Amino acid sequence: MTQRTVLVTGAASGIGRATALAFAAQGHMVLAVDLNGDAAEETAATDPEHITAFTCDVSDRAQVEALRDAVTEKVGSPDVLVNAAGWDRTDKFLNASPEFAEKVVAINYMGPVHLASVFLPAMTESGNGGRLIYLASDAGRVGSSGETIYAGAKGGVIALTKSLAREMARYGITCNCVCPGPTDTPLFRAQDEKLQEALIRAIPLRRLATPEEVAAPVLFFASEDASFITGQVISVSGGLTMAG
Repeated sequence: MTQRTVLVTGAASGIGRATALAFAAQGHMVLAVDLNGDAAEETAATDPEHITAFTCDVSDRAQVEALRDAVTEKVGSPDVLVNAAGWDRTDKFLNASPEFAEKVVAINYMGPVHLASVFLPAMTESGNGGRLIYLASDAGRVGSSGETIYAGAKGGVIALTKSLAREMARYGITCNCVCPGPTDTPLFRAQDEKLQEALIRAIPLRRLATPEEVAAPVLFFASEDASFITGQVISVSGGLTMAG
């Protein structure tokens, strides 16, 4: 790939961190964004030549606008937007409080909405095209017990991706979505151990994905090899969800 400026949210850990490091390894300028600013700085410290850290709560529109201003002042408009920020807690739907539901939707759905609505105007005006890549979840494709509100939010991200792909095509901006299955991240390891074991047993390949394996299709969607691909959803689940 030609060197690009790549903004990655959720870059402090898990899939977001692996994605940021993978882009940096290819020589791209990476803007590593996370709510945990100290952890984002740790990501940047692994390759300070290519990675710069920013602190932002993507669920807060005002903070995303401030992020845009800081990024624009430093490097201009990004060429690639990767939304990997996400959060959930596994529990029965009937136990979910309104506050929990609002937090899940604010981070996992409104965060991607804010990122697109704040950064896309400059990308459309530049005339240089671009890439928008969302990390959703297989929970959003096929549903997931104990993650009902999260699954609904991620299903919304999938639909958001496809709709944006239609609207952004005239500007040469492609929009695609990567849906991880169970992945070895801090968020997954925070779940009940028995649930973790059950999920691993259900995967045909009998193991979790690594964050790097999920990052790989993100890099593909950002590459020139994917220049004629838009509005698509790819599952990275070890065969757990083969239909849908």
